[in-house]
Amino acid sequence: MVLLQKMRFIGMPEVTAIITTHNRLELLPRALESIAQQTHQPNEIIIVNDGSTDGTQAWLQQLDINVKVINQPQQGISAARNTAIKVAKGQWLAFLDDDDSWLPDKLEKQLKTITNSPEHRLCHGEEIWIRNGKRVNAMNKHRKQGGWIFPQCLPLCVISPSAAMIHQSVFDELGLFDEELPACEDYDMWLRICAKEPVLFIDTPLITKYGGHDDQLSRKYWGMDRFRIQALEKLLDTLTLREDYRILTLEMLVEKINIYCQGAKKRGKTAEAAEYESRLRQYQALLANPKDSMTACC
Repeated sequence: MVLLQKMRFIGMPEVTAIITTHNRLELLPRALESIAQQTHQPNEIIIVNDGSTDGTQAWLQQLDINVKVINQPQQGISAARNTAIKVAKGQWLAFLDDDDSWLPDKLEKQLKTITNSPEHRLCHGEEIWIRNGKRVNAMNKHRKQGGWIFPQCLPLCVISPSAAMIHQSVFDELGLFDEELPACEDYDMWLRICAKEPVLFIDTPLITKYGGHDDQLSRKYWGMDRFRIQALEKLLDTLTLREDYRILTLEMLVEKINIYCQGAKKRGKTAEAAEYESRLRQYQALLANPKDSMTACC
């Protein structure tokens, strides 16, 4: 492990780098090394070890760099991130998944961009994708952009947590990551933020994302849209959305519930399909009478 260089730029806001990890000892050193290589060093590094049983805790104990390590029983990625958010001292929080890595100038670029646009509270950027050891091009549906991107956030997650730098006040106002979601917790967070404000975007790569390993959440659960459905329903219940965003959210709910019902039926989950079909009819009725959707309990 390369020792952290104390290189910071005068006048820049304080940043906390956050890594959450669970049984990724073979990948974690690469992620932490990418923080050590930053041209602008974070003021604080927090690693939350979420119940690892693969020797991660022992490895973290022998680190020769200044890192705050929190060991906790396994509670899931949302709870692990929330643990770090609650104790972080930085004005800005920069997240790094344990299977990704930052490019060396990631923090420097983001801080300079944020300094020039102080009204924004979330900054993200482009990414390099590596799958099974080979660089691949991201599909158009994963295209990144900035501004008012709520409509683009509805189909699927279009902000990578590892590329995001978020002001601490966002979590104070909009809440933490949803610990009831075992997956798509980032999708839920981006919807809440992007429904309320625009985001900054850097159109050059900030991170490298590595795919293809067996323990990715997208491989662990079938029907990932059920978690997106849960997030969309919660959004309607808990946030006052502008009218066009509310209609778009209802339309996306109808689309995703319809797809999920078809998948449940193919897998012989008839009772589950029937329950979702009941919800589908409810949202179709709200779309048919948009004014009713303003007062209906979803």
